[in-house]
Amino acid sequence: MVVGNIFPLDGGCACRVVRYRVLRQPLFVNCCHCRWCQRESGASFALNALIEADYVVHLSAEPEVIDTPSSTGQGQKIARCPKCRVAIWSNYVGAGPVIRFVRVGTLDAPDHLPPDIHIFTSSRQPWVQLPADVPSVPEYYDLESYWPSESLARRRVVLPKIEAYQASLRDG
Repeated sequence: MVVGNIFPLDGGCACRVVRYRVLRQPLFVNCCHCRWCQRESGASFALNALIEADYVVHLSAEPEVIDTPSSTGQGQKIARCPKCRVAIWSNYVGAGPVIRFVRVGTLDAPDHLPPDIHIFTSSRQPWVQLPADVPSVPEYYDLESYWPSESLARRRVVLPKIEAYQASLRDG
């Protein structure tokens, strides 16, 4: 749980070529246990802070964006350091470049952003113990059921940008 106002939070890659700043609290933090996240991260899950791209500021080199396959078949774009190749954030087709899924582990102080929910737990590693006080769902979830009202209000503000992005995919 975020205690007090700890923002902005800085983060970056392992070699420190890519540095960024998160200016405000994320919309929500997903701990994803899907097999795709396990494969991409080389770990048992991926911890992603969902935040509007406008609140993620580049402090140094731009990451390199790599088109990467996803379970939906629509792919995702993973922003990686051009030197050490650490994944900094992803953009998925659903929200495109409007919402970034920032890898919490790339923050200088990742302990400030524990998961708000565990998702795709149907494919979690059987030895991973989920905390009883954090919601968990077998697959994905309905935002309206889990996100705080402030986060839903922020999403409504950027929804026209998301819809424009979706339209550009259909028209493109």
